[in-house]
Amino acid sequence: MNERWADLAARLGSALVMVAVGVWAIWMGGHVFHIVVGLICGLMVWELVRMLVPEDGRLAIQLGGVATLAVLLAIYLPLLFVAPLLIAPAIVGYTQLPRHKLLYAGFTVLILAASYGMMHVRDDLGFGWLVWLVMIVVVTDVAGYFAGRIFGGPKFWPSISPKKTWSGTTAGWVGAALVGVFFAVNSGMWGAVLLASVVLSFSSQMGDIAESAIKRKMAVKDSSNLIPGHGGVLDRFDGMLGASVAFLVIELLFGFPWAAL
Repeated sequence: MNERWADLAARLGSALVMVAVGVWAIWMGGHVFHIVVGLICGLMVWELVRMLVPEDGRLAIQLGGVATLAVLLAIYLPLLFVAPLLIAPAIVGYTQLPRHKLLYAGFTVLILAASYGMMHVRDDLGFGWLVWLVMIVVVTDVAGYFAGRIFGGPKFWPSISPKKTWSGTTAGWVGAALVGVFFAVNSGMWGAVLLASVVLSFSSQMGDIAESAIKRKMAVKDSSNLIPGHGGVLDRFDGMLGASVAFLVIELLFGFPWAAL
């Protein structure tokens, strides 16, 4: 098999399992979705600490557990408690890590905010808008993967993410716009949904870039080896981090979305 496609079989197999679990959790919503997102949040923090302080596995487990507990409490408690709870794991880790404190704190807040954002979208905005958000991230990643390997070309940001190309990046935007067209038909907000889809696609790519920067700094290929063909949980959900937080920002600034799906 061509080297460019050597990991395709493993990626597809793992992707099918993740899609099945993801669709089930999103469809169920409520406590089931909260628990799944909370566990994913904890695993991402666990991987982050393992990359930054690889010699302290116990600390990684402890901070991953704190992150899971914090985000689950945040979704059930009044809004007054949300911000302190989402910041708490970053503060706890900042006091415990021997180095890379600011890097840990900043990325942990991103992970917690994104995880809370996903639960908020499902709980308060409904199934349709969460599916839209997830589809943008998935299509951006898939379109970028195939376009980058088929067309190649200039690198998007070679010093941080050597494999990411402009062709793949642009294909991600186009794919997200097509997702936007599909969902705009149901929402009736053509301009807003199309623009938001491309903005969230770009934000997804920036989440990917941010995680790639950490891996490059720490000289690791993957955040872990939990998911065959994909690396770790952070490797798979880095795009969702950027898109979910961007969705929260758009919602706060513009009151988007303005219609039900």
